[in-house]
Parts: sequence; structure tokens; C-alpha cells
Amino acid sequence: MAGKSLNKATLLGNTGKDAEVRYTNNGKAVASFTIATNESWKDQSGATQERTTWHNIVAWGGLAEVCGNYVKKGKQIYVEGRIENRSYDDKDGVKKYISEIVLTDMILLGGNDRGGSSSNGERSYGGAPQHTNEQMASPAGEFDQSVPDADLPF
Repeated sequence: MAGKSLNKATLLGNTGKDAEVRYTNNGKAVASFTIATNESWKDQSGATQERTTWHNIVAWGGLAEVCGNYVKKGKQIYVEGRIENRSYDDKDGVKKYISEIVLTDMILLGGNDRGGSSSNGERSYGGAPQHTNEQMASPAGEFDQSVPDADLPF
């Protein structure tokens, strides 16, 4: 398997906010939301400990539109995507670093408020186009700054 690699993230958790959909200057939809995952364990004294980890999720194109319509705060969701790390300069010029899961597939669990779910209460969406950093970069190789900091998906 030399020369092959895999970048895939799979999460099952609860959404922390409604998906927020914005549009780039060229009209491409981008949605962002967060997912909380929990883990619990027993410490040395036998007491149960718990930790919550928050994950930034980003979806592009048609899948972003679906997220805007159906991803609501507190709902259980299963997501698949790839991990991307990037940096940007905030409004004060300070370089910030962020890790995101770029969504490729999702299943909304536990039913929905809009009807049309399958008999088990799940809705599955996927097939998001792959959106690479190269596609987001300008011809000079810099990140597309046409999306103001306030519109960045995080």
C-alpha cells in the first residue's frame, strides 16, 4: 500500500447550532456548524469522567443548502468528511489556525421537523463535491480573500 493515504473523519454527535449558510462572491454556498462528541470513562477512583469535544463542520454547494434547511441545534447527526487544517488572518491581523471537517456525507438521525423521513427517522445526504484548497486559492496561490472574515465557515 505504499504511496496511498486516506483522510477521512467519521463523527456521530449533536449539533451545537443551526447550520449557517453564506455565499462566496462567486455565488457558491458554504454552510458551517459545530458538532459535539462526548466520551466517558472511569478514573482511578472509579468515578465517571466525561469530556466533550467540539468539531467545526463545513459543507459546500448543494450539500451546504441541505445543511441550511435541515441541520438544527441539538439534533443528532452522523457525518463523514475529510480533515482540513488552514490558517487565516483575523480582523486584527493575527494569524489564526483552524481544523475543520469538510463534509462529504451525512445522516440526520432521530427524525426531522419537515417530514419525509424514512421509516427509521433517518435522512441521508451525500455526494458533496470535493472542494480542495487549490480550488479555494487564487491564481497567485493565496487563499481566496473574497469572503470577508465574518463569512468564514467557523
